[in-house]
Amino acid sequence: MTTIQKQAQSPIAHLTPEDIEQLGKELDAIRAEVIEARGASDAAYIRKLIKTQRSLELGSRIVLLASIFPPAWLVGTAGLSVAKILENMEIGHNVLHGQWDWMRDPKIHSTTWEWDMATPAADWKHSHNELHHTYTNVLGKDNDLGYGIMRVDEEQTWHPMYLGQPLWSFINALFFEYGIAAYDLELGATIKKKKLKDPEFQRRLKGVLSKIRKQATKDYLVHPALSIPTGSFLPTLAANFTANIVRNLWSNSIIMCGHFPEGVETFEKRSIEGETKGEWYLRQMLGAANISGSKAMHLMSGNLSHQIEHHLFPDLPSNRYAEVAPKVRALFDKYGLNYHTAPFPKQLYSAWHKVVRLSLPNGWLAETKVTNAPAQLAKLYKMTTGGPKVRRAIVALDRRAAGERAA
Repeated sequence: MTTIQKQAQSPIAHLTPEDIEQLGKELDAIRAEVIEARGASDAAYIRKLIKTQRSLELGSRIVLLASIFPPAWLVGTAGLSVAKILENMEIGHNVLHGQWDWMRDPKIHSTTWEWDMATPAADWKHSHNELHHTYTNVLGKDNDLGYGIMRVDEEQTWHPMYLGQPLWSFINALFFEYGIAAYDLELGATIKKKKLKDPEFQRRLKGVLSKIRKQATKDYLVHPALSIPTGSFLPTLAANFTANIVRNLWSNSIIMCGHFPEGVETFEKRSIEGETKGEWYLRQMLGAANISGSKAMHLMSGNLSHQIEHHLFPDLPSNRYAEVAPKVRALFDKYGLNYHTAPFPKQLYSAWHKVVRLSLPNGWLAETKVTNAPAQLAKLYKMTTGGPKVRRAIVALDRRAAGERAA
């Protein structure tokens, strides 16, 4: 079981309620210190970043006017991909969190910013800021756990349909912005409840479709059309498509690394009843993972490489996460908690390994060796084709066998 409440050895069993509340006070102090220190250098950072990103995008699109020539296509596509990643990750995501609202600049404010993504900012802020960051990793409350399309915990009953989980997870990564738009719309739940004609859903759907139309017109009509005089319509069209795919794959990978590697904890709904500020902090600490790396890695990830710090302090300027990270890690050590961090390749492998592992019945992947592969495949076939009763019977036999081995 991965929910922390059902683990044989809880990683927080050694903490008293007093410890947890003291931890919360110490984290409050870290946050207050940064709030007090925000100033001109922080404002200069975000303004310079926005100017740089826009210049990079403009320059890349100018180069793509001659994209019929392979060198121009490569340079323009690479530049546009980086520009879209910066706009999405370090600028859009963080501006919409309200990290720069304190500047009182109407051009860089969470209430006025609209980003280069299929999902409208208002819809995303509700599903992400209000729901995900409040109910982080709480099964049945935080729909960011698998976005409603993946099995993310051993306690979720396995069904044969989950065998396709690695495939549709990859497809979702390729077209991530559209997956997020559907998720923010709660499209799956709306279809299930047969409320597609609900006026509120129709209003929000109209907003999403309008946003997608604008984005598609910009990337797949206007800019390719500008390249017609040089014979570069199709290369520019391909460049825009490629840049969007690169941005989608990257943002999906960063999010997977921050939320889904092995060892990131999940929680039961009952665990947040009467939750204190200290307990909320503790859940954020255990429900996220960091990516170690260079300054370039942190920048291109939108500083979500500091996912733990971001979940603790989602409204602090992202350029301050590297500064507070050592202080946060010191608290992990002080209170005997695991600070989950690793390089990008390791975290990404761990996350995708989990996707594959949970697409199969509990324990199947770990139990399967070369020597017993035929028997394991036969068992998987029976569980896939035999119906719920057969699956329950096989699970019961496996548990009985495991108990006998342990004895």
